[in-house]
Amino acid sequence: MSQFDNVSVLKQGNVYFDGLCVSHTLILASGEKKTIGVILPSKLVFNTAAAEIMEVVAGHCQVKLAGEANSTAYTAGQSFNVPANSSFVIETLETLHYVCHFS
Repeated sequence: MSQFDNVSVLKQGNVYFDGLCVSHTLILASGEKKTIGVILPSKLVFNTAAAEIMEVVAGHCQVKLAGEANSTAYTAGQSFNVPANSSFVIETLETLHYVCHFS
């Protein structure tokens, strides 16, 4: 799917890591919450409260989930699952466009 229809968008953006990651929150008609954003080239550590699926829309990255020995490469069209109350390290060498789906 290339777009979300019938959504509400929160005006205030989410800015992390001094602007290296910027996203906006979408609320679907069903009440489901998603964020859509970009990560500029960087290596960042994210902590999660809720379980999430991170969908790569454009670009590529290396992701190392908490407790895993190695990182895994992801490109446009792929996604990865992050458990609740966990963390992951993401490294991007180019601007990464993503959608985060919350469980």
